[in-house]
Amino acid sequence: MKARSRELLDRAIAAMIAAIDVYNKPDFRYRAESFTILALNAWELLLKAKWLAIYKNRLRSLYVPENKGSKRPHYKRTRSGSPYTHNVDYLAKKLTEQKILDKTCCKNLEVLAELRDTAVHFYHPTPELAERVQEIGMAAVKNFASAIQDWFKEDLSRFNFYLMPLSFVAPPTVISAINLNNEEKRFLGYIKNLDAGESDPNARYSVAINIEVHFVRSKSSEATPIRLTKDPNVPAVRLTDEQIRERYPWDYKELTMQCKKRYSDFKVNGDYHEIRKSLIGESPFAYVRCLDPQNPKSAKKTFYSYAILQEFDKHYHIITTRG
Repeated sequence: MKARSRELLDRAIAAMIAAIDVYNKPDFRYRAESFTILALNAWELLLKAKWLAIYKNRLRSLYVPENKGSKRPHYKRTRSGSPYTHNVDYLAKKLTEQKILDKTCCKNLEVLAELRDTAVHFYHPTPELAERVQEIGMAAVKNFASAIQDWFKEDLSRFNFYLMPLSFVAPPTVISAINLNNEEKRFLGYIKNLDAGESDPNARYSVAINIEVHFVRSKSSEATPIRLTKDPNVPAVRLTDEQIRERYPWDYKELTMQCKKRYSDFKVNGDYHEIRKSLIGESPFAYVRCLDPQNPKSAKKTFYSYAILQEFDKHYHIITTRG
């Protein structure tokens, strides 16, 4: 028979997996709310597991007492008569005071609890919270895995503990201006103040983690997200010749042939060359390859991606077939 602390630990892991699974669904309108509810539930179970491990699996150590002056212990009861157990706020505070729970992690739980309370008792007031839930949720998941490893020596690497980036689960990032009322401003201000200056993704525990995602083409689910840029301050990423040709498969001859097949009014003339050359500097559409990569003055050849046709579509008429 499992010890009570172990039973709670297993349930905590199951709850966090459920939270991540719900968040990562491709189309789920109550995504943020469901995640915060399940993630905080997972954390409460984890804190109770640690509490019972400290107090030798004595369930009464979790019960909320009342009538403290009485010689015989009495506990607060639920509607069904079962004893109330201490909530996540109480346990987080006590474990932090005992230097068992990291202070930064405790702050993350405060924010997560505020998000949960708003979701359960009312509703999340503004679309801006989608981004905040992403940042807070990533930290909550990372902190969860770290705490389990620190407290129970449990390795969660066998699970896919990650939240899908917002660019895959949220609406377009360009949103019209939103007027916030006082309640909404206070709510977002509360979260921002708790998070101030402590969003370090490299720390073992974090209040929130900022995520930046850039478009990438890859066949591998394990690929590292990158974007092409001329910014000299960003880390360099090398692509193999095979990867470049897969992304940019057409040379000038092939691109011209594709345009002839696609457009009814296409002509190889000055207009075509002007449009084509204007897109060469745009990385999604064209890639200029030097014969000698170490010598920028060496002979060059330009290759084009399939995406460049989307730009030519703006200038030419696509051939339509009638059945």
